[in-house]
Amino acid sequence: MDALWVTLPVVLIAALLLRRLRPSWYWLTFGVTFAAVRVLVRYRSVMDACGLTVTPSRWRLALARVANRPVPEARSPRILWLRPTVTGLVLRLKLRPGQDAFDFSASSDRLRHSFSLHNVVSREIRSGVVELRMTGYDVLRRVRMPTVIPGEGLRVPVALREDGEVHYRDYRQVPHALNVGATQSGKSVYQRTLVAGLAPQNVALVGIDCKNGVELAPLAARFTALADNPDAAADLLAALVAYMGRVYELIRAEQRISVGLPDAEITADIWDLPAHLRPVPVVLLVDEVAELALAANKAEEARRDQIVTHLVRLSQLGRAAGIYLEICGQRFGSELGKGITMLRAQLTGRTAHRVNDETSANMAFGDISPDAVLAAVQIDKDRPGTAVAGDSSGGWSRIRAPHTTLRRAVDTCNAHAYRTPNIPELELFRPAVPVRVLIGKVQPKTAPASAF
Repeated sequence: MDALWVTLPVVLIAALLLRRLRPSWYWLTFGVTFAAVRVLVRYRSVMDACGLTVTPSRWRLALARVANRPVPEARSPRILWLRPTVTGLVLRLKLRPGQDAFDFSASSDRLRHSFSLHNVVSREIRSGVVELRMTGYDVLRRVRMPTVIPGEGLRVPVALREDGEVHYRDYRQVPHALNVGATQSGKSVYQRTLVAGLAPQNVALVGIDCKNGVELAPLAARFTALADNPDAAADLLAALVAYMGRVYELIRAEQRISVGLPDAEITADIWDLPAHLRPVPVVLLVDEVAELALAANKAEEARRDQIVTHLVRLSQLGRAAGIYLEICGQRFGSELGKGITMLRAQLTGRTAHRVNDETSANMAFGDISPDAVLAAVQIDKDRPGTAVAGDSSGGWSRIRAPHTTLRRAVDTCNAHAYRTPNIPELELFRPAVPVRVLIGKVQPKTAPASAF
C-alpha cells in the first residue's frame, strides 16, 4: 500500500512534466486514454448541448403515446468508430435523417471546448457520414514532420496541418498557386521547403527573384534558369512561352488520332506521351510578383505589360505543357495594374501567411471562403511559417512549414544538381554555379538534356 502511495505521485509528476515539455509523448502515454474516455462519456450531453441531435420521429412519438410511455429523448448521431492516432482521435459518425455536415463544421469550436481537446476539424466522408479529426495538443507549436515516402509525380510534402496530417503541394492536382504574406511571415521558408522537396524529382526549376537573387541564387545548382531583375525576367518569360509552344507542337504531332486507336492512348498533355518523348515538367517560382508588376515610367509600363501577359498566358495554357506556376508576394491586388486579377483567377491553390491587414487576406481568399480570410488575419506574429492553405473548392486548413534552413536547402540542391535538365530555350538564363558547390560528391560531367 505504501508503494502505491509513492508510485502515484511519481506518475502524476511525470505526466505533468511530459504534458509541458513533450506533449507528443504525453499524448501517446496518458492523453489518448483520458481523451477517449472523456469523449465517450460526454458524447450524448455534448451533442445535445451543441444542437447536433434530432427530435424523435413521428412513429416513435406515436408508439410512446400508445404504450403510455415517456416521450423519447432526442437522438444523437451514431458512433461508427473511434480511432486513436499519434496526434489525436478520429471520430466517425453516422448522421440522423435531417442532419447536415455543415452543422458539425459550424460547431467545431464548441466541440473542441466540450471535449477539452486542442482542435476539432470536421469533414464529410460520404453522404450521411461525417468524420471529426481531433488533435490532443498543438501540433503546430513545434513542427515535426512525420516520416513520409518521398513524393512522386510532383507531389511534395511541405507542411503539417493542424489536424496532424501532412500537407502536400500536388502540382498535378493544383497546377498553379499563390503564396502571400507580410515580411517575416515565413514565405521564404515555405518556398525553400518546396524547392528542397522538388530537387530530388525529375523537374526543371525556373526562378524569378528580383531581389538580385538573394533568395534563389544560393539554390542555383538545381535551377535550369534564373532571372534576378525585371528585364531578365521579361526575356525569361518570353523564352518560356516559346518553349511552351514547342511542347504543344510535340503533343500535337504525337496524338496519333485514328479510328483504331484506343481512347486511352490519345493525349492532350505531356503525361500520356511515351516516356522517351515526354518533356520534363517545369515549375516556375516567382519570389516577389509586385516587383514585376510595378512601373515608374512608360518604358517600364511596356515591360510590365509584357511580363503580365506572359504570366497570364502561362497560367492559362501551361498546365497541359507541364508548366506550373508558384507566385509569391506580399500583396496581390488590382492596384498592381491591368491583368493582375486575371492572373490571380488562374491560381487555384492559395496559401496566406500572416498578413498586416484584412484586405491582403481578401486578395487570397475573398473569392473562396470568408472563414479563411478571418483565419489568415488571426495568425500570430510569434509563429512564423504558420499559414492558411485553401483552393477554389472552398476548403481550407491551417498549416505550418518546418523550419528549413538555407544551408539545408542549399545542400539538398547541390546533392541533386546532376538532375538539372537543359532546355535549349532557357540556356541563356542558366545561372552560374560556383565551383565550390560541386566539391564533396562526384557529379556527372554533363547535366541531362530535356526529354526532347
